Amino acid sequence: MDFENLLYNCNEGIATLYINRPKALNALNAATIRELISAFTRIGADAEVKLVILTGSGEKAFVAGADISEMQPLDAITGRQFALLGHQLAALIEELPKPVIAAVNGFALGGGCELALCCDIRLASDNARFGQPEVNLGVIPGFGGTQRLARLIGKGRASELIMTGDMVDAAEAYRIGLVNKVYPAAELLAAAQKMAQKIASKGPVAVGLAKAALRDGLETDLTRACAREADLFGLCFATADQKEGMQAFLEKRPAQFAGK
Repeated sequence: MDFENLLYNCNEGIATLYINRPKALNALNAATIRELISAFTRIGADAEVKLVILTGSGEKAFVAGADISEMQPLDAITGRQFALLGHQLAALIEELPKPVIAAVNGFALGGGCELALCCDIRLASDNARFGQPEVNLGVIPGFGGTQRLARLIGKGRASELIMTGDMVDAAEAYRIGLVNKVYPAAELLAAAQKMAQKIASKGPVAVGLAKAALRDGLETDLTRACAREADLFGLCFATADQKEGMQAFLEKRPAQFAGK
């Protein structure tokens, strides 16, 4: 894939996607968001890709926020359109039938924090900083931050971060459940790749259905969520991967999943 603001590589089914605007601390302008939408759309259609690691180029930032120079002249209509573009990207990542691991290296502020929030797993470097500082600019989070952050860490903590505009470091982000694990900066990408390899060794169809069950269940009550889980559990038994996985277990050998 060739992009102006992204770098992409894929090795053994693991795609690594870098947001590559280091001079702007990888800030999200409309062009970069559209490139991310294009990249994730193509990844979703690529049968060779089992999962994605999303990170930022350079050592300072995952994504330092949305591009303020581009946002400053927006009006109510174009501001809403920009927010909807961010929502389109977030929904695409959440609905992708493949896991997405955010490897957060450095600043993840504003739109960068929101981008991490829509990923399935968040790993952070020990120098990472998270925040939703939009109120400092006279606006609110516009890419889903008011909704996903509260769902992840609770309304009280989300209210504090969003209303004060404060940043939290990696240790605090881990304590409040914003990130899964924290690693020394030099080890972050290797740790993400190790986790990706572990997930990639599992049944791809089952992993994708597990993601769907988690996503859909959080949006409804427990009774409907468990019914959805039962539906997806049953669907697993229509796959070759289920037959192979269980046969391999009975034969005490590693499974050879085909993703079918």
